[in-house]
Amino acid sequence: MKFTLSWLKEHLDTTRPLNDILETLTNIGLEVESVTNPADQFQGFQIAEILEAAPHPNADRLQVCKVNSGEKTLQIVCGAPNARAGIKVVLGLPGAYVPALDVTLKETKIRGVESFGMLCSAKELGLGEEHNGILEVAAAATVGKSYVAEYGIDDPVIDISVTPNRPDCLGVRGVARDLAAAGLGTLKPLSIPSVAGTFKSPLALKRDAAVADGCPHYMGRFLKGVQNKPSPDWLKKKLNAIGMRSISALVDITNYVSIDLCRPLHVFDADKLDGPVTVRLSKKGESFVALDENTYALNEGHVVIADNHHVAALGGVMGGMDSGCTLETQNVLLESAYFDPIHVAQAGRETQMHTDARHRFERGVDPLSTQMGIERATDLILKICGGAPSDTIELGEPLYAAPNIPFKGENTLKRTGMDIPDAEQENILDSLGFSLKKGFVTPPSWRPDVSETADVIEEVARIYGYAHLPEPVLPAAPHIKWRPEKSAEILARHALADRRFMEVVTWSMVSEEDFSLFGGKGTSTKSRIPLRLS
Repeated sequence: MKFTLSWLKEHLDTTRPLNDILETLTNIGLEVESVTNPADQFQGFQIAEILEAAPHPNADRLQVCKVNSGEKTLQIVCGAPNARAGIKVVLGLPGAYVPALDVTLKETKIRGVESFGMLCSAKELGLGEEHNGILEVAAAATVGKSYVAEYGIDDPVIDISVTPNRPDCLGVRGVARDLAAAGLGTLKPLSIPSVAGTFKSPLALKRDAAVADGCPHYMGRFLKGVQNKPSPDWLKKKLNAIGMRSISALVDITNYVSIDLCRPLHVFDADKLDGPVTVRLSKKGESFVALDENTYALNEGHVVIADNHHVAALGGVMGGMDSGCTLETQNVLLESAYFDPIHVAQAGRETQMHTDARHRFERGVDPLSTQMGIERATDLILKICGGAPSDTIELGEPLYAAPNIPFKGENTLKRTGMDIPDAEQENILDSLGFSLKKGFVTPPSWRPDVSETADVIEEVARIYGYAHLPEPVLPAAPHIKWRPEKSAEILARHALADRRFMEVVTWSMVSEEDFSLFGGKGTSTKSRIPLRLS
């Protein structure tokens, strides 16, 4: 699970330094695997402006540019077709390392003309695949300012290992909640506006009775007149920082909500669906082309979303290419559903499809988050892509049977030896989202792993800190004084063992059946005794 420090702070109000955050993450069971800072690779790069671009005297495809670096005017030889006067660009100064080229820049001559740096493309900076031209930055960018400072990319990326029992920490908010409970700050309120529909959905939903266990709750919303386009910079920046490729605004929004809140979503191009949309079980021999452009044969019994003609998605795993969104998409069906972990795991194993959605659903997504997910995504789509939302359409209802677990503060002392005041234990559980009432604890819907008293004690001990576990004091071993003959026996055993002798251990009594395996007959104690080599 990857996230940036700034992303974490969108949910966690804290002034604690990065090292404290990293140490606490590991202490509470979210082991930090790595920390990287993209700013490290941009040392020596800054914003500059091309003042003049003239043809190179000795090369048709090169230009000699006069570039304002903020401190002085530099001569740079550049081969990019879009190099021209008046644009602001990213300048690599001598000494800067270019990751994509594995080159450290230096002053050089190119076809007989001196060049004092490099004007960089997005690919050379590791910011994308575009390499046909240099990167043009915003006209408002400050000439002479470092690229890191201008675009605020001094933002460490934290990668943590999340155990299978903690699906809530596959969302940034879940990580922030644990850190707040451990005293690293305050969990910020989560404000998600409820979006009112402006028309009735033209797409109907149906669900076969046989699929109720595999998909107990399914919500959809039709949005018409959207304008799918490249995502805004803030969204691209977030996804790129954690290694996710920006695809389009509609797709990026669903990926963002999945990482931010551990709420996987999906968007269908509604114009490619021949309704009604049906949630059902797959039939033997069916297949579909997934978004990864591979064709998958389905066995009988997987949860699928289908229209009148084809399977549009494998529930909780991946959507289909035939109903995928493109930059031409104008009307969409937004899906927010709860898929049963066992059904998702079986479908994923049989098809060998490994996706972020499967990774979350098979571990247990919050069953009460479907409404929250569809409202959050709708709000973002309207702000970024425009359009108009329908009323939500719904199948089934959220299912969450909250267990009431008996718990008393004294249980923690008995099980762990840690004497934690009752008030502090209650505060820890409350900050994790648990509710307490008259000797019972009810875990929140996002914690499917907590079902008995020992689980609650573990939560208290984990957040309070295993460093507080008392060290057991073992009684001193009594001094043993060997008799001379015993010392001689021990010395002899070691001497023989050093010479590769093996000790023979005899059995004085064995069963008649075992005795016969070694050639023994009858029950006479005078018979040959079997031996065992140790």
